[in-house]
Amino acid sequence: MLRIAVQAKGRLNEETLALLAEAGIRIDSDKRTLLVATKNFPVEVLFLRDDDIPQAVADGAADVGVVGENELAERKHKADIVKRLGFSKCRLSLAIPKNEDYTGIDWFEQKTIATSYPGILNDFLQAKNIKANIHVISGSVEIAPSIGLADAIFDIVSSGSTLASNRLKEVETVMNSEALLIGNPALSNDKKNILEEVLFRIDAVQAARGKKYILLNIPNNRIEDIIQILPVMKSPSIIPLAQEGWSSLHSVIDEDKFWVIIGKLKNLGAQGILVLPIEKMIL
Repeated sequence: MLRIAVQAKGRLNEETLALLAEAGIRIDSDKRTLLVATKNFPVEVLFLRDDDIPQAVADGAADVGVVGENELAERKHKADIVKRLGFSKCRLSLAIPKNEDYTGIDWFEQKTIATSYPGILNDFLQAKNIKANIHVISGSVEIAPSIGLADAIFDIVSSGSTLASNRLKEVETVMNSEALLIGNPALSNDKKNILEEVLFRIDAVQAARGKKYILLNIPNNRIEDIIQILPVMKSPSIIPLAQEGWSSLHSVIDEDKFWVIIGKLKNLGAQGILVLPIEKMIL
């Protein structure tokens, strides 16, 4: 049995459980206790606070865990980065009041900075030879300047809307963060085998994202022209049709290139174009 630590609530929890479900590892959402075993796979899920996950994995209370890169960097526990998951992306940035004239990193000299990430901030300031006072706050960091607790803040930024609503502006990005799958360095061989299967399934889910399956009928004399503009995994499948001189071509296309490529296909005589979603893709 492989034990996976997952954030107990919040966006990272939702995105992690959705990914596991797509990988065929389903959690009984009506039975949200601290530790839940799955019924169809040798995995159990341990629900923890996000800042407790790095220690749980490092100490072996959990075999692997899904955690924000920012939390792993802040806690500095010894855990292996098994896979970058590509969701829950954000950045840790320094922000100051909008009415301040920012002149560069020296602006923070002898200033007071409120943050929930004193470790990351301290390392950054030392690297920049800046002496500042760090005021640790566990939540609602963005209000610190307006109530006189700090001159600036160091916090997570996603869209920037929270900064704007508190009349703050982002002036320095210290690190970018995303969800990571981290692992205990001393996993047994049995648990490594289960983890390999989990990774195989996650890879199949992620490979399909942003991809569409495309089928189209093409005149045989335009096959080579169409192949030149269709992105494919290796080579498109081409199947002769009952109507002489025509074939059916099957391929995979990036969704963000769909409309541009479809226009080119039509100009080359493609007909009967079908575009279908892809749930999983084994590379």
